Amino acid sequence: MRRRGNGWTMTLHRYLWMAIMFDQFRIVTDPVGDSVAVSAVFAVLPLLTLFVLLGVVRMRAWLAGVISLLVALVVAVAVYAMPVGQAVLSATEGAAFGFFPILWIVINAIWVYNLTVVSGHFDVLRRSMERVSPDMRIQAVIVAFCFGALLEALAGFGTPVAVTVVMLMALGFRPIQAAAVALIANTAPVAFGALATPITTLGTVTSGAADDPRLNPDTLGAMVGRQTPVLAVVVPLVLVAVIDGKRGVKQTWPVALVAGVVFAGAQFVASNYISVPLTDIIAALLAAAAVMLLLRRWRPVESPNLSTGERPAPASGSAVAVAEKRDTRAEVARAYAPYLVIIVIFSIANLGPIKAALAEAPWTVSFGWPGLDVLGANGKPLASTTFTLGWLPAAGTLMILAGLITAVLLRVGAREALRAYGRTYVELRHAIVTVMAVLALAYVLNQSGQTNTLGEFLAQAGGFFVFLSSILGWIGVAVTGSDTSANALFGALQVQTAADAGLDPVLLAAANSSGGVLGKMISPQNLAIAASAVGMAGKEGDIFRRVVGWSVALLLVMCVLVTLQGTPVLDWMVPATP
Repeated sequence: MRRRGNGWTMTLHRYLWMAIMFDQFRIVTDPVGDSVAVSAVFAVLPLLTLFVLLGVVRMRAWLAGVISLLVALVVAVAVYAMPVGQAVLSATEGAAFGFFPILWIVINAIWVYNLTVVSGHFDVLRRSMERVSPDMRIQAVIVAFCFGALLEALAGFGTPVAVTVVMLMALGFRPIQAAAVALIANTAPVAFGALATPITTLGTVTSGAADDPRLNPDTLGAMVGRQTPVLAVVVPLVLVAVIDGKRGVKQTWPVALVAGVVFAGAQFVASNYISVPLTDIIAALLAAAAVMLLLRRWRPVESPNLSTGERPAPASGSAVAVAEKRDTRAEVARAYAPYLVIIVIFSIANLGPIKAALAEAPWTVSFGWPGLDVLGANGKPLASTTFTLGWLPAAGTLMILAGLITAVLLRVGAREALRAYGRTYVELRHAIVTVMAVLALAYVLNQSGQTNTLGEFLAQAGGFFVFLSSILGWIGVAVTGSDTSANALFGALQVQTAADAGLDPVLLAAANSSGGVLGKMISPQNLAIAASAVGMAGKEGDIFRRVVGWSVALLLVMCVLVTLQGTPVLDWMVPATP
């Protein structure tokens, strides 16, 4: 009888355990006393934990991410009554998404860079850029802003920070300065990054949220193209200020302003009249060309050696004091070849027929995350529980192809290329843990209802929500590290709130993306990538404090712009309903 009783007990425990672990879950946005405000206090705990651990405690980013994830899991289970199994599965899906496609892009992009280092062609590229101008402030505009925007246009997801930060280090920038410059520069082009993937995502998630024919990628891209150019004008000036303070702005404002204005103008024209996916490619190339043309006619009065002190370099037009190796044209061409290869491969892969073919099976496979069964507040299954594995068309896979071609062009042997690939994983080990932990955190917040609670709490502001809409996008990117993820997270909510409050849905949806780009520089995953690249792993908090002020200041500029676009002052900038 004892055995039989134990058997029944074990069976009961088994079924109770299965119910707790894997029972279907439906999102509730006000789990605490039918009060969104009280619920928001709990919902914000994981985010507060993350930012306090990073900015105040100065904890390592990977550990801060893991602890914040645990806090989110506790809140999801204890407050939102999410079954333990569903919460854990949600975290595993987020971690998987963090690796593929996000880390898959970053790892392979840095591998391509490492191949140029192994072959010695990175030094050739550095010398080539130094000859354009020996001034480190101008080099920052060329490398971090122009070249970084091109990388953002092609790959996105942290690639520009990962590559440009090491280029800046090679040019003589101090580690923390290089990290800050790369992070700040990676703002204006982000909304149109990875061939406008954030805009495409925004159009997808908002198209069914309101009855407005303007909620499509083309119109939303046009609206974003009437907001982010303001940032483009300012960011190069911020870069030279970060590097050399008031003197930097005073001496190099012409090149900063030319780069910003040309990029901004091209971004507006391309997004509104040419092609939303090609916006950043066009803007980056034109901005770089404009800077090159300007430097043929103009040089700053002095170029201080900011890497080792304040010893002024020779004035404009004079010979460089230190003899440099003169590279042949063939070697310079090889140094630039990897980036040309990337442009060609990504351009071909995104041609209409080819892109459509690669989106089909077997090259792309979509499946429900095993065991994950979450319903939205409307009772319908969440789209985010479906995992898409585009193994061939993924930007990271295309980067591998670019790397193989690069290895051949730069004459890197198979064994050395494989060693470089292994070293890349070792170099990024902390960043890998951080990114996977933070994306796991984002998925738990989203699928448990915590992000919905925060969104609904902010939406209670009514007409003032026009000002807050950019902040919501900023929070989304700060947590997920991705404008694409933030648009998927809050895009539909922005549109629904606009409909309830009588506001323009296109304006608020675009504000989510435009405000979100300013959260990129403080996102833990980007901080981890930058810190790892400059040898400051574990000191992400130091970098965070260097950039958070600029992030908030530029965010306020965007909030004011969006607010004015919602009033008769600038409402003419919002596309009219056809």
